[in-house]
Amino acid sequence: MEPWVLRALEKWPDVPALFGWLGLDRRGRWRIRGELISRPQIIDTLNPNYAADAQGRWYFQNGPQRGYVTLESAPLVLRTDGEDRLLTHTGLRVEQARAAFLDQNGALWLDTEHGPAVLEGDDLHWALARLYAGAAPLDEEELARALALPSGAASALRLETAGCTLPVTRLDTGDAPAQLGFVRDPQPLPGEA
Repeated sequence: MEPWVLRALEKWPDVPALFGWLGLDRRGRWRIRGELISRPQIIDTLNPNYAADAQGRWYFQNGPQRGYVTLESAPLVLRTDGEDRLLTHTGLRVEQARAAFLDQNGALWLDTEHGPAVLEGDDLHWALARLYAGAAPLDEEELARALALPSGAASALRLETAGCTLPVTRLDTGDAPAQLGFVRDPQPLPGEA
């Protein structure tokens, strides 16, 4: 969190949280009440003040007020930079992945040091260059075999990244929140206003 946010929290510790206003779409774009946020100044304020609480509800800390974020997909959306490294949609560099998953649509999910993340769309070339079936690079037949597995099943695939090898588990997007510990549609807990 930025210093101004921490100062505001000290000054006003009991401001009620907001639910249902802020969202993050599957491409890592911020939305307010469904409308795309395009102003760079607003995005530059949202990104460094985005975090998760102990229940796995992701939020934006706006000074003393917490705005919980409705997630279309994952809490973090990954992109590649010009040098083929992964960055979160908030600009954090991914140095370590702890687990890898393949969903029913072929998107790669990673449990990273920053939280649960998904790599989709234009940057899937990053994953395809690092996925292997045995000693061979991934081919269409092996990918189809992995996609046909039930959610939670270990696949024959492995992901080679950042000096480590991760087995790839098949995971339906509907099972991702429970498996990776996040909440897609945060709601107030008992006693929260």
